[in-house]
Amino acid sequence: MGRFARGYEALARTIMMIAVVHVAMIAYTLAGLVVAGLFPSVAAAYGTFRRWLRSPDDRGWTVRQSWTTFRKAWRSELVSANLLGWPLTALWALLLWEYWIVQRNDFGVAGVAVSGVLLMVNVFYLVFQGLVWICHVHFAEATAWVLRRAAMLAVGRPLCSLMILATAVTVAWLYWKWPGLGAAFGLALPIFAVIAIAYCWARLPGLNPHGSNPAPDGDS
Repeated sequence: MGRFARGYEALARTIMMIAVVHVAMIAYTLAGLVVAGLFPSVAAAYGTFRRWLRSPDDRGWTVRQSWTTFRKAWRSELVSANLLGWPLTALWALLLWEYWIVQRNDFGVAGVAVSGVLLMVNVFYLVFQGLVWICHVHFAEATAWVLRRAAMLAVGRPLCSLMILATAVTVAWLYWKWPGLGAAFGLALPIFAVIAIAYCWARLPGLNPHGSNPAPDGDS
């Protein structure tokens, strides 16, 4: 009974932390007037969950601890996250636009082939973006290195990539079926799921269940 109670408390605290990060994402996105605040909020959410995952002996975070961790991460990401996030989003918007154009017009057999290729590219890009943000907050490296590492992970860790894709589809379905879940957890829930999957299956140094490697940036 005691073990069940401890497990229930841990689950409740985790849910509370995700909800707090969701509220923080909204608050700090607005604080940055959306344009300047959105991607620092995304990076801060990844950074907050990363720090939580890296402290297995101290995961009973309070609301204040979650908020403070997020705030510090957001401030440190004001420049770098925007320089990374906006180009990635612009490229994805272009890919989605090309896919929409192909779907809306009859290009014959060639159109079917191009549509299939674009669908695969967009699916890969969805997984790639999640891994990019993980690499960005976890490794103190240049953007080009982060992009290469994320692409290598997306290809070289197929189980991790499939889990991320399945999670994205599941969360989208849950939010469509029960909109209240989306209002309560927003982007924080899929971000938490993605970094938790990477923690279990990406085998990143300093971000894995074994915890045998030091963090690449020296963070504790």
